[in-house]
Amino acid sequence: MSTFAFPSEEVLRARQKLVLDHFTDEVRQDWDQTLSTFPHPHYELIASMTVHDGDGEVRGYYHDTRVAFPDQDHEIIALRHSHDAVIVEFWLRGTHLGHLGKIPPTKAKHRTRMTAYFLFDENEHLVTERIYFDQLTVLKQLIGGLDKKNPRDLLTLGRAVIGLLAMSGEEPDPRLLDTTPPDLSV
Repeated sequence: MSTFAFPSEEVLRARQKLVLDHFTDEVRQDWDQTLSTFPHPHYELIASMTVHDGDGEVRGYYHDTRVAFPDQDHEIIALRHSHDAVIVEFWLRGTHLGHLGKIPPTKAKHRTRMTAYFLFDENEHLVTERIYFDQLTVLKQLIGGLDKKNPRDLLTLGRAVIGLLAMSGEEPDPRLLDTTPPDLSV
């Protein structure tokens, strides 16, 4: 399909329903239903340059994020369509009650604006959820509320910085680095 040709309204409505069901099932933490929206689950987190590919890796991602934010929820801001994607702007919300990677819980709430691209192939299968957000916005909210005069909070802050530094040395997933410029001459 040409990048200038849009699918029918029926296709756009079906994509939108699938994406909204996906969001709803994630909030309910119904991982079987969420994963059923993909023939092969595939998440790309651009801020951290990580990929979760396949059922096991995506379930691991779900587990880890719900340990960190058991009450994770979202608030949709806007939903748009492109020739091969549904694009959703949303606020992601949650309370940091468990480890986020190597960052210890701060008990802080965050509300972070994000954009997710739900990419569809030529057979109308969801093939990728690609998420863009600013990690610094999340981190500022998670550690910003710590009382710098309280020894316990200072210890948490120190552990958070050490955890963040440990995570910063992780290599980006090469699948996100090897990009091909589009042919814009068409």
